Amino acid sequence: MQRRPTLLLVVTAVLVALAVYVVLPGLPLRFTLGSTTINQDLEVRQGLDLRGGLQILLEADVPAGTTIDAENMRVAKEIVENRVNALGLTEPLVQVSGDRRILVELPGISDPEQAIATLKETGLLEFVDMGNSPLPVGSLVLTDCLDPSKVDCANAAGLIPTATVPPPTPTVNPAATATTAVTDAITPTTAAPVANGTVYHTVMTGVAIADATVTTNSLGQVVINFTLTPDGAAIFGAHTAAHIGQYLAIVLDKAVISAPQINGAISGQGTITGNFTRDSANQLALQLRYGSLPVPLKVVQSQEIGATLGQDSIRKSAIAGIVGIAVVMIFMLLYYRLPGAIAVVALAIYAVLTFALFILIPVTLTLPGIAGFVLSVGVAVDANILIFERMKEELRGGRSLTQAVEAGFRRAWPSIRDSNISTLITCAILYLFGSTFGASIVKGFALTLALGVGVSLFTAILVTRTILHLFLDRIDFSARHSWFGI
Repeated sequence: MQRRPTLLLVVTAVLVALAVYVVLPGLPLRFTLGSTTINQDLEVRQGLDLRGGLQILLEADVPAGTTIDAENMRVAKEIVENRVNALGLTEPLVQVSGDRRILVELPGISDPEQAIATLKETGLLEFVDMGNSPLPVGSLVLTDCLDPSKVDCANAAGLIPTATVPPPTPTVNPAATATTAVTDAITPTTAAPVANGTVYHTVMTGVAIADATVTTNSLGQVVINFTLTPDGAAIFGAHTAAHIGQYLAIVLDKAVISAPQINGAISGQGTITGNFTRDSANQLALQLRYGSLPVPLKVVQSQEIGATLGQDSIRKSAIAGIVGIAVVMIFMLLYYRLPGAIAVVALAIYAVLTFALFILIPVTLTLPGIAGFVLSVGVAVDANILIFERMKEELRGGRSLTQAVEAGFRRAWPSIRDSNISTLITCAILYLFGSTFGASIVKGFALTLALGVGVSLFTAILVTRTILHLFLDRIDFSARHSWFGI
C-alpha cells in the first residue's frame, strides 16, 4: 500500500516539473522521438480578441439581385476556411454572414495583402487544348468552361461564351510565373493579350487535382507537384495520348501560365515549374489544393485590429482569475483545514498542468477560452468538496483516517464521474456544432473547459488522494479533530 502512493507521487512530481518547464516563458521544446523531430518555441497562442490581427468581410461578386444558392455559400465558406488553415494561422474564425457574405478573422496575420489575395481568388485552373499553335505566357483566353465545379466543364448543350465577353483580369504575374509540365515544354517568350476572340476547349479543370505540394527539384527550382483524381487521370491520359505533339496550355483564371508540348500520355500526376518563390508557389498550391470557389468573392471591408484592447482584456481576465482562485483557496483552508490545504496544492498542480496542455496542443486562448478555463477551476474544486464531505462523514462515524479517505473517494466517485461526463458531453456538442450555427467562437470555450475537466479528474482522484495518504496516514486523528474541521 505504501509503494503505490510513493510511485504516484514521483509520477506527479515529474509531470509537474515538465509542466513548469513548459509554462515558463521563453523556453524552447526540442527533442527527437524516432524519426520525428520536435522543434518549437513554447508560447501561449492568443486569438484575435487578445492578440489583434485582420478582420475581412467577403461578399459574393455577382450582379445585384442575383440569387445565390445557400449550398454554394457553404462550400465557399469551407474552401475559404481550408485556405485560412493552410496559412498556418491559429484559431481563425470563418463564418457565413447573411446570404452572400463571409466573415473571416485572422489573428496575428503577418502579411494582410497576401492573405486577402489567397482568400478571394477563384483559383480556376484549366488545362486548355491549344492545338498546334501555343499562346504566349500571360495571354488572356476565352474557354468553353461554363461549369468550373466539374472535372469536364464543357457545356452539354454545346453553348459557348461569345467572343465579345471580356476575359477576367489575370491573377498571376506573367513575368514571374512561366511554367512547364512534366513533358518537355515549349514556352513562348512573347507576352501579349489575345484579341482574336477564339474560344478554346477546356480539357480538364483544377477540380481533378487531388493534391498539390511545393518542393525543390534537382536544379534547385521551386516546383509544384500535383496529383490527379481517378476521373482526372482518365480524362488527362486519354487526351494526351490522342494529341501527342500538340500543345496543352495551363491556364489560371483565364491567363496562360504555361504552354507545354505533349510528348506522351500523361496520367496520375504532373509538375508545374517556373520562376516561383517559395511564397508564390505556396499560394498557388493552396489555390489548386482546395479547388475553385463556387462563387467569386470580393473584399467589401478589411480592418486591422490592434492588440490594445486584447492586452487590457488579458490584464482584467488575469486579475479576475487570480482573485477567484485566491477566494476558493481561502475557503478550502478555512472550512476543510488540512485537507483543504492539500486541495490547494492539488489545485495549483491542476492549474500548471492545464496551462501546459494549452501551450503544447496548442490551444489558442480567446476570452471565451479563458472563461472555460476559469469555469473548470470550479469543477476541480467541486470534486474535492464532494470527496472531503464524504470523508468527514466517515470520520464522524468513527472510522480511521485511512479508511475514511478510501471510503470518501469511493463514495464520491459516482457523483464526480456523472457530473464530469455530462460536462464533457456539453463541451462536445458546443465544439462540434458551434460552427454550424455561426457561433464558432464557443469552440474555444468548449475546448478549454473539456481539457480542464479532464485534468481536474486526474488531480482530484490521483494527486489529491496520493497527497492525502502521504500525510494523513501518519497522523493520529483522535488528537487532531480540529485539523479536519470536525
